[in-house]
Amino acid sequence: MADYTFFQIDAFAERPMAGGPAGVMPMDAFPTAEVMQAIATENNLAETAFIVAKGKGVWDLRWFTPAVEVPLCGHATLASAHAIFTHLKFDGPEIGFDTKSGRLTVKRLADGRLEMDFPADIPKRIDAPPTLAEALGAKPKEVWGGQYLLVVFESAAQIRALKPDMAKIAALGGKRMDVCCVAPGDSSGPFGGYDVISRFFAPADGIPEDPATGSAHCMIGPFFSERLGKAELKCFQAYPGRGADVGTRMAGDRVKLIGRARTVIEGVFYA
Repeated sequence: MADYTFFQIDAFAERPMAGGPAGVMPMDAFPTAEVMQAIATENNLAETAFIVAKGKGVWDLRWFTPAVEVPLCGHATLASAHAIFTHLKFDGPEIGFDTKSGRLTVKRLADGRLEMDFPADIPKRIDAPPTLAEALGAKPKEVWGGQYLLVVFESAAQIRALKPDMAKIAALGGKRMDVCCVAPGDSSGPFGGYDVISRFFAPADGIPEDPATGSAHCMIGPFFSERLGKAELKCFQAYPGRGADVGTRMAGDRVKLIGRARTVIEGVFYA
């Protein structure tokens, strides 16, 4: 039996038990993909991140949902950097992660937030899947495609009111048909002060609704920065009862994703 240090960390969270929970497990070497998948399934968090130190401030990083390995995950990357800075006591200026999406970097800002450097995902206008409105229970204004479906609504109130049929969303076709629903922020009300409000549904990947999806903001950042004429955005992912605060800043073909992280559980996983 092997045992591994385990952290559960809330990412893009201004307070504990907000944002998106992620498991982070530092290891000497990756076990098999089957073992990591079984661990992630046991954890039953939106993502479990596995990290292996390579030296000189660089770690290998892989992400697993309860159902599949994914090529990119923002909130579990933020959580991994938080674990390295806070619990593994790394004192360098920047962390590098080697991943299936290339080298990702994270640095700590003066105010304590973490800033990640991710590739921008520029969506293209597409026709809506025929059953999309039925699956979401509401008709969107526009649909765009990138790594995920970017489904644009008129108002934040529509985003808050969504009650999707998860089985129908999962049946849209293909594991990358995960759905990110977005709208401009409110000028008042519970989401006053935010530029963009979103929710993210990924039942085909084992995540009915994700509390915080950094990778989706690789689409949200460039899309709404151009539409709103702002290089920096204050975004809120409106998962019921939690909510994630995600800052974005465009930097050429890259997106800076900015947020805080909070450790809520520390322990040992026996596998």
